[in-house]
Amino acid sequence: MVETALKEIRRGTAEIIDFEGIEKKVKKFYAEGIRYTVKAGFDPTAPDLHLGHTVLLQKLAVFQKYGAKIQFLIGDFTAKIGDPTGKSETRKQLSDAQIKENAKSYHEQVFKILDPELTETVFNSDWLTPLGSAGMLQLTMKYNVARMLERDDFEKRYKSGTSISISEFIYPLLQGYDSVDLKSDVEIGGTDQKFNLLMGRHLQRAYEIGKEQAVLMMPILEGLDGVQKMSKSLHNYIGVTDAPNDMFGKLLSISDDLMWRYYELLSDKSLEEIEALQKDVETRTVHPKKAKEALAIEITARFHSKSEAEGAKAEFDRVHSKKAMPTDIPSFELEGPLWIAKALQEVNLEPSTSQARRDIKQGAVKIDQIKVEDEQLQLEKGEYVLQVGKRRFASVKVK
Repeated sequence: MVETALKEIRRGTAEIIDFEGIEKKVKKFYAEGIRYTVKAGFDPTAPDLHLGHTVLLQKLAVFQKYGAKIQFLIGDFTAKIGDPTGKSETRKQLSDAQIKENAKSYHEQVFKILDPELTETVFNSDWLTPLGSAGMLQLTMKYNVARMLERDDFEKRYKSGTSISISEFIYPLLQGYDSVDLKSDVEIGGTDQKFNLLMGRHLQRAYEIGKEQAVLMMPILEGLDGVQKMSKSLHNYIGVTDAPNDMFGKLLSISDDLMWRYYELLSDKSLEEIEALQKDVETRTVHPKKAKEALAIEITARFHSKSEAEGAKAEFDRVHSKKAMPTDIPSFELEGPLWIAKALQEVNLEPSTSQARRDIKQGAVKIDQIKVEDEQLQLEKGEYVLQVGKRRFASVKVK
């Protein structure tokens, strides 16, 4: 069982520092029933999570299965600074109300994956606020500026003359101090978090708490385009709060190659099951679409229900196999005459009129199932069904 546990823990990882330490903890759990702690921190800087975020949550669920108690850390204190990782400029500060609302949203979403009985939700304001100015000063003495400037994003900004606030230097120290207070055995994060994760090891040693956490890093999940990381700003994401039909349709839109990446990082299937399925696809025993449908049903059911996932599949088949219209098209009433690009933006089918014009040029926009070719088209009084791509529809009444 230990061998299986370690294989699943290593699955899909980009890098592990002190894997031997993790191995000892797992063996001790199976020999003596003693659980170990695994920490993952999330700054509530946005209200909703997407599947890219759940790569870490899936790994936490694996750790729970093999003896860990999860320290799900909501960085309500550090969110006021904003993680500078990968940023080319200082982040805008969030209000307490925004942080509180976002934290509540995270808390509701994560337990669709994690076992609440084996999860301790903690807020770093509980120990960082009482740290006070004296404690904060002592913390800053544990690391030097030269080492901080070795960090890639800080180095680039410093050399280009871009502003770096002192608070951004303090951020990795605060994240590292979280591991001091929690006495974490393991911390996990994305590959972009390596500097901050290693800070936890450094500060645990500096504060002499008697341990140095192991560090496990997961790769960044590619978005629907299969190239860039999943991101809301890039419009290539699948949100965990997406409607079942949208979630299912988006998952079916990924490439056959990307499907296996999603299976490895997001599916609950064992590595052996995935390998067997991949072999069946390669030998044409199973069609790639069937494998993709199974993945889409699994993930949609995780955030909704099995019946809603199967309903989404039935609706997808009805619309796309029979070229029928969806049954749940949102309806809007707009004042006319109205420019088609503006109409698409008003009914949330496009993020902007410029994107709408690009999609029209690419032949991705239809009215009543007829392709739109005139990007300057004006919608006069009447009723229309607008469509972008294969999955996005809106019913519009122009008054």
